[in-house]
Amino acid sequence: MMNAKYLEKIVKGFANHHRIRILELVAKEPNLTLLDITDKLKINFRTASEHTRKLVGAGLLLKKYKGTSVEHRITDRGKLILKFCRILE
Repeated sequence: MMNAKYLEKIVKGFANHHRIRILELVAKEPNLTLLDITDKLKINFRTASEHTRKLVGAGLLLKKYKGTSVEHRITDRGKLILKFCRILE
């Protein structure tokens, strides 16, 4: 069973409307770069960078280094979190 601090890190990882939007976007369109995410969601580059960093830290997104760019994919845990969020709607 997960300890409470680890669970808190996961919950804090998606506890923001930008992060939920990023998860939804990457679930629909895998392998997006940070620039793709900022363009599609119309958010600041630094904002997107910070939010994707937190999503990766919580185990909800994966980074894949491809040459000079970094692509993002949703993890299985990230998919479960999106299902959880839909239940709460």
